[in-house]
Order: sequence, then structure tokens, then C-alpha cells
Amino acid sequence: MENALEITGHRPFPLPDRPWVMEQIWNDVLFAHWPVPAEIMENHIPSQLTLDTFNGKAWIGIVPFWISRMRVRGLPLLPMMKSMNELNVRTYVEYGGRKGVYFFSLDADNLLAVTGARLLYFLPYVNAEMQVDKSEGIINYESRRKNEYNEIGKFKAQYKTESSPFNSKKGSLDEWLTERYCLWATKGDRVFRGDIHHTKWQLHEASCLIYENTMASFLPDKYFTNEPILHYSPQKHAYFWPLTRVRS
Repeated sequence: MENALEITGHRPFPLPDRPWVMEQIWNDVLFAHWPVPAEIMENHIPSQLTLDTFNGKAWIGIVPFWISRMRVRGLPLLPMMKSMNELNVRTYVEYGGRKGVYFFSLDADNLLAVTGARLLYFLPYVNAEMQVDKSEGIINYESRRKNEYNEIGKFKAQYKTESSPFNSKKGSLDEWLTERYCLWATKGDRVFRGDIHHTKWQLHEASCLIYENTMASFLPDKYFTNEPILHYSPQKHAYFWPLTRVRS
């Protein structure tokens, strides 16, 4: 079995020089992306970060998946941390010339993981009721937030792969939307980076029926009327490093 930590040629910057702290295996990952005018998206990211665009356009991404293995380095695989479902809403930013992901929200159905990520990574995790099942290659995914904001935190979709696997071409939109190796977070005036590593995504074209989506209600509905750009990947083993403060 290949060691993902030894495969680094696809990364835009080197691995951190300290040990990783957590590993996860992501399954049935769907990337659904819609273009958004940059001047609109800029109003929704922290002022310390610079919006990253492709040919002048910003993009909003909704990414559902489920986790089959979640382990903190040095600890056994704990039953309460073994698996969970997760649904991310994200865009793309840079700081100090390093491009990465900015998360508007991360919904999950594991309260322990939600609490820990909010405390340790300053990420906007939200506890949700989620149901995911797969039958004959079709993934049915449903999520509803378990708080007073659940009316603006619903997602229901059905998706499946529609092609053989491929690797994105260098400089393509496929690559730009998926190959990201850090996240950016802010707390007050402080800026933090969280490094991530995995091998290059092996992507598939996908189809998706979205029955309900109120995950990005901070944007006007008109930006979601067009068909999204879709990518699917069956599985990815990922490693995480602790947050690094890059601005006080």
C-alpha cells in the first residue's frame, strides 16, 4: 500500500516540518461548485484574507462526504470518533501567497468532533442530523441542522459517478477547484493556517439531483439556478496538522 506522505510532487508547497496530528478517510466525496461574482464573494470573507479567483470568478463549493476512519495520532481508533458524515460550504482564498480553502460552515453528525474542531481549529462546525446511504452506485445524502438555524441549513441530494477516473490537468479549473492543501481561519485579527495532505484527487464526472439546498443562504438564490460543475471521488486518505498562527 502506497504511503501518501511520501507522494508530494503534486503539492504547491512542501509538507510541514512537524508531525501530523490527525488522519481521516473521506468517502463518496462530491464537489458541487457554482460561479459567483468576485465583488459579491469578497463581502463574505474576512478582510485579512484575499479572495482567490479563476479567470476573474469566485466559486462557492458544497462538498458532502462521509468519514470512515478518524484517528488522532498516538491514540487508538476510538468508537465515538470512528466515523461521521460531513457537509462543507467553502470558497477559495489566499494569504501570504499561499492558496487554500475558507469554510463558511462545516456540518457534521458527531457532537464530539464538532465541539473539538470549533475549539481547536476555530472552524464554524455545526451539529446536524444526517443520513447517507448508497445503493447500486447512487448516494442519497440528507442533512438538517440541529439548532435554531435549521431552516437555513438543509441539504438533500442524490448523486453518482458518470465517468472513468481521471486526474485534473495542470492549470485547469478541475485542478483549481479540488487541489487545495491548507485551510485558512481567523479569530479576531489573528490569522491561522491548517495544513492538509493527501495524494492528488482521482476524479470522476458526476451527476447530481439537488432536491433542497439552503446551505449558502448568505448568497442570493440566483447564483444556484444554473447547473453546478460536479466532480466525484470514491475515497481519499487525508492527514491534518495543527493550526499555525501566521498573524497576531
